[in-house]
Amino acid sequence: MGSYELEGYGKIDYARWLNPFAYNMVVSKEQLDFYKQFIKEGDFVIDIGANIGDTGVPMGLAAGPTGTVLAMEPNPLIYKILELNASLNKDKLNMIPLPYAATEDDGEFFYNSSEATFNNGGISKERSDFHGKFELENKITGINLEKYLKTNYPDLLARLSYIKVDTEGYDKEILMSLKNIITEYRPAVMFEVFEKLDKDARAELYA
Repeated sequence: MGSYELEGYGKIDYARWLNPFAYNMVVSKEQLDFYKQFIKEGDFVIDIGANIGDTGVPMGLAAGPTGTVLAMEPNPLIYKILELNASLNKDKLNMIPLPYAATEDDGEFFYNSSEATFNNGGISKERSDFHGKFELENKITGINLEKYLKTNYPDLLARLSYIKVDTEGYDKEILMSLKNIITEYRPAVMFEVFEKLDKDARAELYA
């Protein structure tokens, strides 16, 4: 556990995953100002590929305690730290952690990483080393997020302002699965361009 002072917010507590690939989760004023361009007090925002909450926390601070961050992280090792960070700073933000991957269809998926600590990784329907040679012993659970949102958070969708996707190359499939939500509610969307994507795949993702 640690803490730091953030201008305008006072003390921010955080939990850090102690492995050699994890980075310090200190939110800067510049990072928070970036999110405030898109997120206002009381908004509903979604963090897909939330890791330990390094983006979910500043998104939550921008939305404030009356807003909601839905933070999705399927890796059970990292999810434990995300849960801890979601339990902190309740007077400043409201983050709901979910132990799932966002997928086109509900199901169970393989999870692989290029790091023995599984700090970053991706999912696949079949066994694959595309994301690295290290594979979690157990499969992770994927959910169709659009269906999940309409079932569990229908009242929040009208306040949806921002979606972040960082899923190691699975971003296009997730965005397509959320097409109806994005079209109807018009949130700002930030997504990763995974380094292993070729030129055609990058063009498809952008389109």
